[in-house]
Amino acid sequence: MTETIISLSSVNPIEFFGVNNGKLDLLKKKFPLLKILSRGTQLKISGAPEQIDTAKEKITLILQYLERNGHLSENYFVQILGGDDAETVDNFIERNPNDILVFGPNGKTVRARTANQKKMVQAVDKNDIVFAIGPAGTGKTYTAVALAVRALKNKVVKKIILTRPAVEAGESLGFLPGDLKEKIDPYLRPLYDALDDMIPADKLGYYMTTRTIEIAPLAYMRGRTLDNAFIILDESQNTNDLQLKMFLTRIGANAKAIITGDPTQIDLPRNQRSGLEKASRILQNIDGIAHVQLDEEDVVRHKLVKAIIRAYDKEHKIEEEEYNSHGRR
Repeated sequence: MTETIISLSSVNPIEFFGVNNGKLDLLKKKFPLLKILSRGTQLKISGAPEQIDTAKEKITLILQYLERNGHLSENYFVQILGGDDAETVDNFIERNPNDILVFGPNGKTVRARTANQKKMVQAVDKNDIVFAIGPAGTGKTYTAVALAVRALKNKVVKKIILTRPAVEAGESLGFLPGDLKEKIDPYLRPLYDALDDMIPADKLGYYMTTRTIEIAPLAYMRGRTLDNAFIILDESQNTNDLQLKMFLTRIGANAKAIITGDPTQIDLPRNQRSGLEKASRILQNIDGIAHVQLDEEDVVRHKLVKAIIRAYDKEHKIEEEEYNSHGRR
């Protein structure tokens, strides 16, 4: 007798086991000679090796289907268990492409919701570095974090590194209360919030403790080589030319990076220029580097955010025209 453990961490376990473990009971009936136990996000199977191999083939098909589609009816669950219908499943998956990126706590699904967010997903699948540029509320950071979590769960990378420049928007860090971590954490809060939506609290705590997931200011990246990692530079419009170049040259073997930014929200001192425009311009047409532009149509916050962005864009154009015609602001 042998034993094997199958991880269900890439799917919603509720969808796999079914309501009141209905699907799990069907699996047990299909393989009565095997001992099948569920333990959280793991399935423990004991029995004869040939029986285990057959069960693993069926379970792999079910997991592949759930990873692509998020939901699997009990009827289709039975069909997959019933025969050698891998081709049927593959064809069904191809006809029903799925954009679910991560199953979060309590069955929450995180997916690319707009056309340009889906372009981000496709760009990351095909490139090692992706620039995602667009206004507030377009899901740049959220989608980037979901892609990083997906890569970690699928064992494509060994760690996630999330970083932001800690630029003072009207405040000096030195005058804020607390130690360095307490001073910096408010700047990194959006990254924590995104992770909270995608990873259970206890598992996230473990990842943070073991530095499988690392959240740090951009300055902490200097001098490092980041291998086997999914790296996100958020709010890159608040980096200068040297900082952005420093970040891009940290990327090591088997690493992916997403650089997000909003050129309309630069908090740098007036005597400093953002490095984002230059980087996104000079790094065009390089194999392995993709550029995705998000716009107001990708806004997934309150409906008024879209109207606010339009109003500011309109005013910005008027100011530019006045500057160009009179040579002054």
